[in-house]
Amino acid sequence: MAELITIDDPDDPRLRDYTDLTDVELRRRREPAEGLFIAEGEKVIRRAADAGYAMRSMLLTPKWIDVMRDVVDELSVPVYTVSPELAEQVTGYHVHRGALASMQRKPLPTAAELLRPARRVAVMEAVNDHTNIGAIFRSAAALGMDAVLLSPDCADPLYRRSVKVSMGAVFSVPYARLETWPADLAAVREAGFTLLALTPADKARALDEVAPQKMDRVALMLGAEGDGLSAKALGAADTWVRIPMSHGVDSLNVGAAAAVAFYAVATGRPES
Repeated sequence: MAELITIDDPDDPRLRDYTDLTDVELRRRREPAEGLFIAEGEKVIRRAADAGYAMRSMLLTPKWIDVMRDVVDELSVPVYTVSPELAEQVTGYHVHRGALASMQRKPLPTAAELLRPARRVAVMEAVNDHTNIGAIFRSAAALGMDAVLLSPDCADPLYRRSVKVSMGAVFSVPYARLETWPADLAAVREAGFTLLALTPADKARALDEVAPQKMDRVALMLGAEGDGLSAKALGAADTWVRIPMSHGVDSLNVGAAAAVAFYAVATGRPES
């Protein structure tokens, strides 16, 4: 059972994993380099642990000790207890759900390892908004996508905001980074996938017309909010597809568009 360690100094070095959580650039550099990520809230912490991520430490405000007691009782890592005020000083924001855990990252699989058993894959290019990343992973998990591939400049799925928005779905959908973009899309095609580029362009074919659910293996390409897929990425695709729109709406937020497209791609997929 872990020992509860009360800390009342915001500069205590034992709290370093939790400092300045609102400084996106700092955390973007620090967390992957140090092999950690932050899980926030009871459900997310439990889902991270259930997914096999090792815990480095936990930070709790007093009212969350009993809520997390069963988790604490199984730990051999430090569990720091702090006041809500000190938690805010350390993290830089009001920790509404007063339970945080510093988790150890796992080595990422290669794209080839993910593609081998997969049938339905999401491919993101330059999606750098953490909220969108989290929303896309949540939809991918809910709607039956097998894996996610990220271009080198996509945001970190394990950044705190992404994890929180996904409600821990980033732990259940395997993902990998493509090293060379868009050249590595050729390897996706060679693995037997049809590359479908989601775009509102006039020349794109409606998803229901393309009938991706009848295809054996599909890789659905998604671009960043606003800019969409780059010309090079579009050029690498086999087919451009679009979601039919009504009432003069020309496009959806990439998170919403992903959910619609995932349903179209994954529903009624061919049997193995």
